[in-house]
Amino acid sequence: MTATKSPIKLTVGWTRFLQRHRALLIGALSISALLLILPECIKLDGRAHANWEQFLGRFHPFAVHLPIGLLVLLPILEVAGSRRPALREAAELVLGLACLACLGSVVLGYLLAFGSGDAGTIVVRHLWGGITLSILLMACILVRSQWIEGNSQIYPVMLSGALLVLIWTAHQGGSITHGDHYLTEYMPARLRPLFGVRAAATSNADTFYARKIDPIFDGNCVTCHRAGKAKGGLRLDSYELLMRGGNDGPVIVPRDPTHSLLLQRITLPRENSKAMPADGRTPLKPEQIAAIQSWIEQGALQTTQAVAGASNSQEREDAPVRPVGDYSALMGEIAQMRASLGPKLLPVSSKPSDGLILNTEDTAQTFDDAALARLGKFAPYIVEADLARTAVTDKSFETLGTFTNLRAIHLEGTQVTGSGIAKLSPLSQLSFINLSETKLSPSALPALRSLKSVRRIYTFDTPADPVSKSTPPQ
Repeated sequence: MTATKSPIKLTVGWTRFLQRHRALLIGALSISALLLILPECIKLDGRAHANWEQFLGRFHPFAVHLPIGLLVLLPILEVAGSRRPALREAAELVLGLACLACLGSVVLGYLLAFGSGDAGTIVVRHLWGGITLSILLMACILVRSQWIEGNSQIYPVMLSGALLVLIWTAHQGGSITHGDHYLTEYMPARLRPLFGVRAAATSNADTFYARKIDPIFDGNCVTCHRAGKAKGGLRLDSYELLMRGGNDGPVIVPRDPTHSLLLQRITLPRENSKAMPADGRTPLKPEQIAAIQSWIEQGALQTTQAVAGASNSQEREDAPVRPVGDYSALMGEIAQMRASLGPKLLPVSSKPSDGLILNTEDTAQTFDDAALARLGKFAPYIVEADLARTAVTDKSFETLGTFTNLRAIHLEGTQVTGSGIAKLSPLSQLSFINLSETKLSPSALPALRSLKSVRRIYTFDTPADPVSKSTPPQ
């Protein structure tokens, strides 16, 4: 039977410990104090700061996995070390490395949040979790020797607490990346009451905002602009918060897209540091930007049922996408066509069966109906025609009607009036037409709306839909 140490011996043991580790204790207390005052001295204000802070901070997602792995390994080494002393010595090294890695992760994480303008409840919780874990690990280093000598059982308790804090902190970090409902989104209904999880609220509001605008934000923007992580102080997870704006003021100015900061940011070139969505995320599609612009131009109301210039129905679905065949044998002729005419035929993907995109950006002013007609040989392989601001007219509809696999047509800024648009009716794959800033006549609307496969139509700033950017705010 093992004899229990007397209180006197335990006191002597702790006294010797303090004498031997005085410098270590002072260092741990100093670092802990710095960590505790850091959030107060340099507050997360939701604004982006220096690029070097963001550069270093982006190493946080890589660095944070090191202390996690070490801390998972640590209790295994401590338990196995009761029979193999060499493993217990390894545990001491692992604990020290875990502490250093945790401190480094906290610093990098703070640089990431402060530099990129991340703020919100979840970001702050994640930060404090990292700080608490670092302090607990330093405390574990200090008391571990007393546990080894049998003078105290504080170390196992502290290590257990550190592991619990690690789990909680990791959950907060995951919530920043994936959303605070990531773990519970698909939780079975019967389990939700046990964990206090409420069913996700659903909205059946038959409004343009609910059907079109909110899904765009939810799929592309809410990751960085929601409860717990409001980058720039802006939240886009509700209409009220969207209209409230962020640190730079309102981001939506009803009937004035030119001065609507949100529209400015989502239309910036991708190389611009202020372009949104940020952090390398996929930019919004042209039709999504057009829907937001039309909505702003016409008042940016939550209750609007329909917006002129954008498709307002959800009844029709896109036809199943069909392969267009292999155009590989025509690559030489495509190159010759580009050299003579100027337009580009760009592959949609590495698979030839996905088709080609007609891009006229480099030759827009000279590309006309005759030039379009000369592309007949490549017509079966073209799935998208970007003719924006070219010299094409209504005669183009006859040619486009032969592009049997065409799915999208951009005609914004051209001289078309819509006469002859019914010639597009054979195009069973066509689902998108942008006629904004054209001379589209109101008389062409019936034929335009009769195109059965088309789901998204944009006609703002045309005679058929005279809402313009110059409309004064109401």
